[in-house]
Amino acid sequence: MRFRRASAIGVAALAAIAGILTGPAAPAQAAAAPAPVAVAVTLANTIALSNCSASLVRFPSSVGTDSAMMLTNGHCYEGGFIAAGRVIQNVSSTRTGTLLNSSGGSVVRVRANRVLYGTMTGSDVLLYRLNTTFAALSSSYGAVPLTISAAHPTAGTGIGIPSGYWKRVWNCSIDGFVNTLREDTWTWKDSIRYNTGCDTIGGTSGSPIVSTVTGELVGINNTSNEDGARCTLNNPCEVDAAGNVTVLSGRSYGQQTYWFTTCLNSSRTIDLTVSGCLLTKP
Repeated sequence: MRFRRASAIGVAALAAIAGILTGPAAPAQAAAAPAPVAVAVTLANTIALSNCSASLVRFPSSVGTDSAMMLTNGHCYEGGFIAAGRVIQNVSSTRTGTLLNSSGGSVVRVRANRVLYGTMTGSDVLLYRLNTTFAALSSSYGAVPLTISAAHPTAGTGIGIPSGYWKRVWNCSIDGFVNTLREDTWTWKDSIRYNTGCDTIGGTSGSPIVSTVTGELVGINNTSNEDGARCTLNNPCEVDAAGNVTVLSGRSYGQQTYWFTTCLNSSRTIDLTVSGCLLTKP
């Protein structure tokens, strides 16, 4: 797992494409559609924890007066790795981290007061409620949370993985999805596999996976196969629907986060009884 062992998002302006004349007497052709411009993923609104990375996040339906939220991995929980099959909800917390700006400079210390949801089963996620609101962070520090996408990510999409711990951005792409990713006693479903060469390292655990198409958070970085071993700690293996096991040495992975949006009630609160909720239940 990618924990440490021991954003304002800029969008370039679209270039105008002029019509092309086929000859002096020919009418001008219609202007071509502008090519998509990639979103520049920076460190803005990422959070450095003592041993992991995190980010300031919002649901698509969140409003300014809501309590701000901080997202990281379940295995970054201050109480240690969350046992397989366990779900944590509405537990008091005093976890702190440092909110960063686009270049990795410190903006302000943020403090959690509650774990809203955490697990290492099905996914590897931990969502904290902070002791301030989105509006307060925005007015005082210009902080703009990443929006958790409500859609399943797409293979081939360019992604940025900004690590608050390392103050560095990994630029990668989504290679595909894994039916089941198994690591030691934990299993994760529909995991995100990165392209070969996306070499996330210890301390990048909890980093948001940000689409360079939309600028939204589409997943959370959590592990790599470090030694080529099979299904052991720090060496996850891929298990297909038929039970066949594949080991890809050096390959890195992330987990789904759109599941959060399937479990929100009308008060924008995580409610595991909502019909169609995909988050793991206790």
